[in-house]
Amino acid sequence: MDFNLIVLAPVGSIIALGFAAYLAFSVMKHSEGTDEMKKIAASVRQGANAYLKRQYTGVALFFVAMVIILGIMAFLGYLTPFVPFAFLTGGFFSGLSGFLGMKMATNSNARTANAAKDSLNKGLRVAFSSGAVMGLVVVGLGLLDLSIWYFFLDWFYTGLPDAERIQKITSAMLTFGMGASSMALFARVGGGIFTKAADVGADLVGKVEAGIPEDDPRNPAVIADNVGDNVGDVAGMGADLYESYVGSIVSTSALAVAAGLGTRGVTIPLIMAAIGVLASIIGTFFVRSGEKAEQKVLLAALRRGVYISSAIIAVVSFFLVRNVLGSEHMGVYWAVISGLLAGILIGFFTEYFTSDTYKPTQNLAGTSLTGPATVIIGGISLGMASTAIPVIIISVAVLASYYLAGGAADFGMGLYGIGIAAVGMLSTLGITLATDAYGPVADNAGGIAEMSHQKPEVRKRTDALDSLGNTTAATGKGFAIGSAALTALALIAAFVGEVELIDPSFKFNLSIMNPSVLIGLFIGAMLPFLFAALTMNAVGRAAQKIVVEVRRQFKEIKGLMEGTAQADYATCVDICTRSAQKEMIAPAFVAIVAPIVVGLVLGVNGVAGMLAGAAVAGFVLAIMMANSGGAWDNAKKYIEAGNHGGKGSDSHKAAVVGDTVGDPFKDTSGPSINILIKLLSMVSIVFAAFILSNSIIK
Repeated sequence: MDFNLIVLAPVGSIIALGFAAYLAFSVMKHSEGTDEMKKIAASVRQGANAYLKRQYTGVALFFVAMVIILGIMAFLGYLTPFVPFAFLTGGFFSGLSGFLGMKMATNSNARTANAAKDSLNKGLRVAFSSGAVMGLVVVGLGLLDLSIWYFFLDWFYTGLPDAERIQKITSAMLTFGMGASSMALFARVGGGIFTKAADVGADLVGKVEAGIPEDDPRNPAVIADNVGDNVGDVAGMGADLYESYVGSIVSTSALAVAAGLGTRGVTIPLIMAAIGVLASIIGTFFVRSGEKAEQKVLLAALRRGVYISSAIIAVVSFFLVRNVLGSEHMGVYWAVISGLLAGILIGFFTEYFTSDTYKPTQNLAGTSLTGPATVIIGGISLGMASTAIPVIIISVAVLASYYLAGGAADFGMGLYGIGIAAVGMLSTLGITLATDAYGPVADNAGGIAEMSHQKPEVRKRTDALDSLGNTTAATGKGFAIGSAALTALALIAAFVGEVELIDPSFKFNLSIMNPSVLIGLFIGAMLPFLFAALTMNAVGRAAQKIVVEVRRQFKEIKGLMEGTAQADYATCVDICTRSAQKEMIAPAFVAIVAPIVVGLVLGVNGVAGMLAGAAVAGFVLAIMMANSGGAWDNAKKYIEAGNHGGKGSDSHKAAVVGDTVGDPFKDTSGPSINILIKLLSMVSIVFAAFILSNSIIK
């Protein structure tokens, strides 16, 4: 029965990719609008393609080098021969999911703007369908990669006893998460540096110095800004959540072995992922709105789809757990529910702190009346305060999933419960990511409507979709960070299990009085701050180049400010591309090298401490940065809607400064930290045997 059920995983993959293709063709049937709209959309596509081509060329060199290193380690006996290939496929599918999502987004922006001419609901449907393509491609490719490896390894180890076979399968599958994590880091960091360098440069010179509107065609950085939305928030986010999705499933599968659940325990997360595909597809049909351009109405339309998908998963998972694990393990089902609820609650409270529908962001907008300094102070304090509720939610989810799954009687079952809670949270990824990837499409649509001088009614609709996109993007980041925290906990447990599998005689000493563990905790807690500093500085340096270039063009291109001359968009795109490729090297180096260095000096106990410190500090810092940035952005939008003096007022200029500070917070450093805490775990798992054999402190 278990084997027959596990066939649902590749079936779910095919359904997801098939429905994504159907949605893509449906979106492409819509017109891109006027010649001017088509021209702007083509410029964005060209810039995004040029960036990804250069990025993937550079990342390919890294992957070749890593495959050689992993191949040497496999030859020396530290790894199985499958690891280099698993690493490669993990990176390939992660990059492919981001690439396909970006291609869809850049082909949907003008179509969304044109659809908004007919109705608000039509514009919402086009943008959301584009986002749904991204969500379904991520889960479809993730399940495909998992299925290929599972069935291949099951065939390869077919002669072994069940327990040993499953152990070897899950141990090998864990390692391709490192490839997915590495690709996600490059995509997220590189894309984040690109998009925020362009955004900051465009805002500082265009809106603050020159006093021209956002997305004004006279601004030389405007196309680079629109390109950045796609390479950062679509390609980057897709690769990021692909990695969380796959990581949660493989880590939970590995924990099933320690829990003594064997094939049945491995089956549950894979089938839950397949159920999530069908639930997400059904949920997409319920995303519709009327013609009221109110945030509450539009948010309710998107929430409806997520809630219905979650309800379907909650019902079907009950029968899945009962039939596969039996009534004696029904606590696993409640662990699934705890993860589902945690994901929904984190999304809701992220929305509460970042949407201008609620008091926190409205109050932040009010601080602009006394200048930029109070806006920045207010935004940072809001972000700090917003960390309390997500930490409590994740803590309750961890505690509940551990004990509900049977952790009081069996430690292994408790850890499996935490892993399955992460799978539960990510089971709605198909539709949750759709609401997130919708944001950059709506943002681009608003820009295209403004640059092509559409009628006020069209602009009103695209502005409403754009403002909704800011909130859904913030909610998506909160969901991504929350899922990363649960996935990281499951991966830490998988790391401990992997070490014990490599050397059964090794005994961990994870007491905080153990100097190795204590030092590891300090180093781990420091790493997210170092990583955030590197990425923030990278954005700052790249933005300075854009500021200089935009000022140069305003000064030297005669007639640019009057609208009689064309800006040189290509130069700004090229500056952002070159800067992003150069600046992403240092953060990536820290993430990959840190676990190996700590392991060689402090041993596996020190690595466990480092992973725990990074998970805790990284989760809190990422939430704080993402929510501060989201609130600053929507406070600016709230003022632009006519509050506190409206566009062009001193309070608006103060809010723009706050938004400019918040840009790298929410779109570069914050979202990248959740990849950091997972990549640290993945690297630790892959290099566990090497660290065990060569560490100074045993």
